[in-house]
Amino acid sequence: MYLPRLIEKNIEEKISYIGAIQIEGPKWCGKSTTAARYAKTIVKLQDPTVFTRYQVFASTGKTDLLYGIKPILFDEWQKIPELWDYIRLDIDEHQGIAGQYLLTGSTKPLEDENRHSGAGRIAKIIMRPMSLFESKESSGEVSIDKLFNDPKYHVRGTSKLTILDQVNLVCRGGWPGLYGLSTGKALQYVDDYYQSIINTDITNVDGIKRNPSRAKAILRAYARNISTLTDYQTMIRDLENIGEGVDKTTFASYQNAFEKLFIIENVDAWTPKLRSATRIRMSQKKQFVDPSIAALSLGATPDDLGEDMETFGFFFESLVTRDLRVYMDKLGGTVFHYRDKNDLEIDCILKLRDSRWAAIEVKVGGNQLDSAATNLIKLKEKVDTEHMKEPSFLMILYGGTTAYRRADGVYVVPIGCLKD
Repeated sequence: MYLPRLIEKNIEEKISYIGAIQIEGPKWCGKSTTAARYAKTIVKLQDPTVFTRYQVFASTGKTDLLYGIKPILFDEWQKIPELWDYIRLDIDEHQGIAGQYLLTGSTKPLEDENRHSGAGRIAKIIMRPMSLFESKESSGEVSIDKLFNDPKYHVRGTSKLTILDQVNLVCRGGWPGLYGLSTGKALQYVDDYYQSIINTDITNVDGIKRNPSRAKAILRAYARNISTLTDYQTMIRDLENIGEGVDKTTFASYQNAFEKLFIIENVDAWTPKLRSATRIRMSQKKQFVDPSIAALSLGATPDDLGEDMETFGFFFESLVTRDLRVYMDKLGGTVFHYRDKNDLEIDCILKLRDSRWAAIEVKVGGNQLDSAATNLIKLKEKVDTEHMKEPSFLMILYGGTTAYRRADGVYVVPIGCLKD
C-alpha cells in the first residue's frame, strides 16, 4: 500500500516550472516509488541488464540515452554520471518545457569538476524516511504551518502513543516498506539494511575499499554520541579505547562515506543576533537520518531502550529531529540547534526562508517541562529583536499524551500529535 508523502507537494511544485528534479536520500526511503507516480518512462539503472545497455547509450549520444515518453525517471542515475550533462543539454534545447526528467539516487555521485551544477535546469529535493504523521502514527492535530501563520490558532490534541510505542518506533524507523509489519519482522528488515551499509555500500559509494569491521565501529561510535555536540577527536579516542584505533584522516573518510549514503545527517548550529556578546558553539550536533540505524549500530533493542530512559532520550530527540526535518522541507525551512558559551542549549530551531523562526525543546516525559520552558524563554530574551524577528512560537515536544498551551505561552505538544 502506498502511503502519501509530504514531499509530493515539493515535487509537484518544482516540476511545474523547471526541466528536471533530482530526488536524493537514503536507500529504502521511498524515492523510486514516489517519483514513479510522476513518470511516464522509468529506467531502473540498478537492473544490471538495463545498466549495461545504458552504459553503451551514454557513449553513443543522447538520442538513445534519453529515449522515451517524458517525464522520464532515471532511478539510481548516479550509476551513469554522464546522464547529468546530457539531460542539462536536452533541457536547454527544449527551453520552456517543465517536468521532463526525474532523477533519483541513494548515494551522492562522485565529484566531477567538469560537471555543470545544473542551476536553472535541475532542482534538488531531499527525501527522508517517513515522519510519524506520514506513517499514520501521529494524529496530526497540531500543525507547525498554522503555528507559524495563524495567530488565532488554538493548540489541542491527544496522542495515542505510549512510551513503549515510541521506543518501538525509534527502533523500527520511518522506512515505508515496513508499514504494517510486526515489530519483530520490521527489526529483521532494518538489520538487513544495516548489514548492507557496513558490508557493501560503504565501499560501493565511491569505490574506496573499506573494512566492514571498522565501518561498524565508527558507526557505533557515532551512535553513542547521537544528539550531542561531541567532537570528532573524542570519538577517535573512544575508538582507540576499544581497540579500533583510527587516525583523523581515516575517520573522516568513513564519515564522508556515511554522509554520501545519507546515513549521517548532522544538525548545523543556528547563529542569531543576540542582545549581548555571547559566543555561540558552532559544532554540528551528531545525528542520523533515522534513529533506527543508530539503535542497530549500538545493538540496542526496544527492551534495552525501554529500560534506559536516559539513553532513550537521545534517540527520541533523533526521531523528533527526523520528523521536524520532513515537516520543514514541506514548509520551505531548515532545522538547526543552538548552544552558547553559557551552556544555554535549545534542541531544535526551526527557521523559514523569510527568517521567521521558532525554538523547540525535546523531552521524553513531563517531569522536565518547567526547566525546558525556562530555557526557551531565556533564548527569547537573549535575541536582539531590533535586528531579527521574535520567535513565532516556543514549544516543548515530548512523549506524553496531551497538547496544550502553558500560562507562560510555551506550547507543550506530543510528537504523536504533530504534523507539517
